[in-house]
Formats: sequence, C-alpha cells, structure tokens
Amino acid sequence: MNPTDVFLQQLINGVTIGAIYALIALGYTMVYGIIQLINFAHGEVFMLGAYLGLVAWLAAGVSAAPAAVPAALLMGGAAVVGCAAAGWLIERVAYRPLRQSPKLTALITAIGVSFVLQNVVMLSFGARDRHVPNPLPAISWAIGGVTITGMQALIWLTAVVMMLGVQRFVRGTRLGQAMLATAQDPLAARLMGIPVDRVVSATFMIGSALAGAGGLLFGLYYATINFHDGYLTGLKAFTAAVLGGIGNIPGAALGGLLLGLLEGLGAGYGSSQWKNALAFAALVLLLMFRPRGLLGERVADRA
Repeated sequence: MNPTDVFLQQLINGVTIGAIYALIALGYTMVYGIIQLINFAHGEVFMLGAYLGLVAWLAAGVSAAPAAVPAALLMGGAAVVGCAAAGWLIERVAYRPLRQSPKLTALITAIGVSFVLQNVVMLSFGARDRHVPNPLPAISWAIGGVTITGMQALIWLTAVVMMLGVQRFVRGTRLGQAMLATAQDPLAARLMGIPVDRVVSATFMIGSALAGAGGLLFGLYYATINFHDGYLTGLKAFTAAVLGGIGNIPGAALGGLLLGLLEGLGAGYGSSQWKNALAFAALVLLLMFRPRGLLGERVADRA
C-alpha cells in the first residue's frame, strides 16, 4: 500500500471512530448546556447500549438466525430506547434531588452513578469480553487502494442522520426552543411557564439515546464489548465535547471527528499504544490557546 493509500485508509478509520465519539459527545454537551453538569455516567450509558443490543439479539434467539434488517432494528431499538429510559431514571433519581446543591455534589454523584452502572453490568454479564454478533452482511468496497466496509458506511450514515436530526430538533421544535430557553436562563424559563424539569429529563433521554446508538455501533464495529469500555471511550467523548466547545452541539460533532482523525493518523503513522496520548496532548495544546474550544463561546456563570 503506497503512502497516499495509507493516509486515506487512516482517514477513513479515523472518521469512523470519530463519528461514534461525536454521538456520545452530543449527550455531554446537551446536558452541560442545560444544567451545567458534566455527566460522567454518560460513558457507562454508552457501554450499556452495546449490552442492550446484545441482550436483544439473544432474546431473538441466535439459533433462529433472524433476518439481517429485523435483527439490526431490534438491536438498535433496544439500545436507543433502553438507554433513553436509563437516562431518564438517572436524572430523576440521582441528579434532580441535587439540582440546588453545589455543583461538586452533583459531580461526585455522577462519578458514583458511573461506578454503579459498571458494576451492575459486570455482575450481570461477567468481567470477560463479550462477542457482539453482527446480523448485517459483511460487504466492502475497494476504491483504489483503500477499503470501505458496510459497517463503516452505516456508522457514518447513522451519525450524520442523528446529528442533523438533533440540530433540527433543537432549532425547529417547541421542546427544542424550551431547551434553548432553559440553557439561557432556567429561572426565567420557569417564570415563563416552561416545565424546566421535563425539559431536563428530555435532554437526558435524547443524549442517552444518542450514546446508546453509539454504543451499539461501537460493539458491532469492534465485535467485542467489555463492562469497562464506557470509561475510556466516555472520557474521549468528553474530550471531544471540550475540544469543539462544551455546550455547543455542532462543536461536539466537530470535536468528535477531529479526535477520531487524530487517533487514526496517530495509529497509522506511529503506534496504536500512543494514540490516546496523542489525542489528549492535542487537547491540552488547543486549550492553551483557545480555552473555550473551537466553537465555544463565553458563557456567564450562573453559580
């Protein structure tokens, strides 16, 4: 493979994982934009999406070998709906009672919820890696000296549709406008009759649904999942949100893609063992010169 083909192949690989990071980063940035909370349990919700997809496959019966499209839809529905429900439950039980507490209290609670979800999944499915069967046919296209797989194309398509859908939802629906109003000034929004608690719950559900979709795509792409996958992947997605500008939806998408490209190129031209260090080093360098991220704006502190 000549140098140009190597470069293009790593770009393709980087965009693929970057699209998954972008889906998870959207959840981080939406929640932060609404209630100024870094939801560190979000990475575990991502991990939960992969396991829920696996449960849906097992419930359908592996021996029955269900058709590709119905099985994929079943796995996707379980991941998205299940994670949305988990997001609602986490917000309702763990975060809402602490809404008026100091921010550090909610942050510690988020870390605690993260550990709870990790251990619940570990005790339910075991600590070893689990194989995620892919019901979709293994297809690929060779273009010149590079290869694009059907799974990569599916990840790109899903990420683009979901990210554009979220952007259109926020800008073009009443609930989306209520989210923007709540993010701007929650007290004024409440005085104007906006049900702030319902808006926050809806935000958690949408962000968690995106993470669940990302988790399933991650599991199908790498074919294995583990209960601790949410920690590092969630941390990278949070990095992507900060990179693009925390609280900015297009910034989260941009940050995810850039982080994926950095990882892809780092693994291709260096060592896969150094790709994580390269990604976080790039974040540090960027924040030294642009502390609010690429698309971030100065936000007044409500504390």
